Amino acid sequence: MGDATVGSDVQPGLGEIEWWFAAVADGRVSRDAADRWAGRWFLDDGLQWDDLSLWALNLLHGIDLRTGPGEPYLHDEAQVQEWLAELRHRRRR
Repeated sequence: MGDATVGSDVQPGLGEIEWWFAAVADGRVSRDAADRWAGRWFLDDGLQWDDLSLWALNLLHGIDLRTGPGEPYLHDEAQVQEWLAELRHRRRR
């Protein structure tokens, strides 16, 4: 999963979206790569998403935003970890 599916035309499921969140949180992929991957899906108006998938994609698309040039990320590592925990919690419901 992950980088191997970046060019895929198959709409990702929630498991793949979670994989990208975890990969950012663990440092396995860059925030820029996750933003580009999520943006490809989030901005495709022809797709239908469940509420949780759309919420998670929206967070991933923009995860690389900074407070200014050369400044820290708008959302720090703790926030990314909280989002991942929230995603996992909501998936279990």
